[in-house]
Amino acid sequence: MSPDTMPPRDDDFDRGLRNRRAVLGEDWVRQSTSGAHGFNADFQNLITRYAWHEIWGRPGLDHTTRRLLVLGMTMGQARWEEFELHCRAALRGGVPWEKIQETLLQGAIYCGVPAANTAFKITTGILRDEGLLPGPAPLTPDVRVQFHHTFSQPQLRVALQGVARGLPVVFSHALGLDLHMWDDIAAAVARDHPVLRYDHRGHGGSGTGPGTVSIDDLVEDAARVIREWGRGPVAFVGLSMGGMVGQGLAIRHPDCLARLFLANTTSSYPPAAQQAWAARVQAVREGGMSAVADMVVERYVHAPFRATHPDVVRQLRATLLRQDAGAYADACEAVAGVNWTDQLHRVTCPTQVLAGALDVGAPPEMGRALAERIPGAALTVLPGASHLSVAECPAEFLDVVRGWLRGPVA
Repeated sequence: MSPDTMPPRDDDFDRGLRNRRAVLGEDWVRQSTSGAHGFNADFQNLITRYAWHEIWGRPGLDHTTRRLLVLGMTMGQARWEEFELHCRAALRGGVPWEKIQETLLQGAIYCGVPAANTAFKITTGILRDEGLLPGPAPLTPDVRVQFHHTFSQPQLRVALQGVARGLPVVFSHALGLDLHMWDDIAAAVARDHPVLRYDHRGHGGSGTGPGTVSIDDLVEDAARVIREWGRGPVAFVGLSMGGMVGQGLAIRHPDCLARLFLANTTSSYPPAAQQAWAARVQAVREGGMSAVADMVVERYVHAPFRATHPDVVRQLRATLLRQDAGAYADACEAVAGVNWTDQLHRVTCPTQVLAGALDVGAPPEMGRALAERIPGAALTVLPGASHLSVAECPAEFLDVVRGWLRGPVA
């Protein structure tokens, strides 16, 4: 091949230019490079080769981490023009606003509150311009979420919100998640009811307690949370593991409950499922949460939802990876051992059962079996939901909850 026909070879400037475009966008890069003149051309060449190729091109950190580091550093130096440029580029480049929020909160500690105040003000403007600003979250008494821990042991983290009137409502989350699973629906229900959410032991901000854990332990935890709150009897909403706890409450502590909502749950598992639970426990004890996180996400939310809601999937996976592996394995063994089936006839409070048509973990026939054994229970099957129905079908889930709350009292 003659020199005239050889393809051009990229040099360090070209490589840096690609990174610069990927991070800051074509318009800004064109403005900086095409508009260079005799005075600043060497500088533009230098930073494109050195900063954007030598540094941004290093394999040690991914681009999202580098973007967040730049925001923290420019915030600390009060380099607001640079901060605004990189913040806008980060959001346009797909960095979730939640990660930027966490970076600015960290900066409030290490850079100071005045710097954080300016950074939040600039970022709020950018989020508004880009159509990404989250909805209102006023800190008025009837809206603000208060976080506490139980006095009794192991200490459990609880979140309180809502108006003083109305039937008190308690939300109990699924295995491996935490009380934030209920954020949106709790905020909606809190407009008309006092609401409590809590983290199961070994999850979120709750303690673990000594030894292994059983479903009975989780039921007793829920009973003491309700009694410490002092607002019982309550309407109890449990999904998956939370629903198993709700069944136990209704059987063993009927004085705690006025109503019961059982979502995507079961009263017992067949032998084949027991083997699957044992395999999951072994995987977690040997490989940690990363060994099962992707599998759990796939069981919690179905493929079309995962494809169209990557932000929800990302947060779900991150929550699972934060979970203590030992506590998760213990909770798996507790869930695998659930067996309320022969006692469901003792449930006397008005009960709503909800199932997801696409749920492979607690399929509709499990929900149907619950509704048939609990006196007077109603069953609703959401056609577009798998296991984490409150995330996949939030509006439909909320409608069923509101109908259940308005229903007649036994």
